[in-house]
Amino acid sequence: MAESYAATVAEAIAADRGDLVLVEREGTRATVTLNDPEKLNPLSAELTVALRRSLEELVRDEELRSIVLTGADPAFSAGGDLRLMRDSARPMLAADGGAPQLWRWIRLEFGGIARLITRTDKTFIAAVNGAAAGVGLAFALASDLILCSERAVIVPAFGRIGLLPEVGNSWLLTRRLGYQRAYELFAGGRHLSGTEAAETGIANSVHPHDELLVAADEWCEKVDRLPAHVASMMKPLLRQAADLTWEQAIAMEEFAEPQCFTTAEHQQAVDELLRAADSS
Repeated sequence: MAESYAATVAEAIAADRGDLVLVEREGTRATVTLNDPEKLNPLSAELTVALRRSLEELVRDEELRSIVLTGADPAFSAGGDLRLMRDSARPMLAADGGAPQLWRWIRLEFGGIARLITRTDKTFIAAVNGAAAGVGLAFALASDLILCSERAVIVPAFGRIGLLPEVGNSWLLTRRLGYQRAYELFAGGRHLSGTEAAETGIANSVHPHDELLVAADEWCEKVDRLPAHVASMMKPLLRQAADLTWEQAIAMEEFAEPQCFTTAEHQQAVDELLRAADSS
């Protein structure tokens, strides 16, 4: 059921729904926009599959170093599409395969996007321009940097519709907030503004709405200024370090560091600093 449903979705996208995800490329960076603004960019089946396909193509592009993920105003993403839950999830549950059919969709589509964001060596920057809820929030939290507009709203709305934190949200928010504050957020369902998200450590920074994508672009420039091997090696190192002991983390760093010494970028930078020091 899940496989046939995914095939139906793919046919719909090929036929007429290619505008649900917009991709703009410029040099070493790309901006990906969820584009169903009248519905607040919900993760319908069509939009989800289109997003996964777009991101899979981008992460294979060796020239790209940064990917900005945002939504068409007024929202980042309202999260899982309620119509998808009613019209597609329920039939999957009623089919012979039962819950495992729905599990496949959640794992391969929603989870597939979250894993893609975290596992690629490219830098993902979430530019949260409005409400970010449910799975949409998970995609933002999975990114390497989270920039919020002053209009951003973090929406932990799972419990209100009888669901638990999903697609990595429980892991991501307990590590940012600690257990009690994460529990408070999920159980209370209180919405956080972009400013509150930055103050609590959920987001890196908050910006005037019209300057959000400018701030994201400035981060792309910072990544571009890094030697290519630093940007690509730093991400897996830091992501693994969050769950390692100190001894494990320092051992991993000790294996990685000699690789950097072999690069021309490192050697040139050292020589330039030494020449500057000798001439001063």
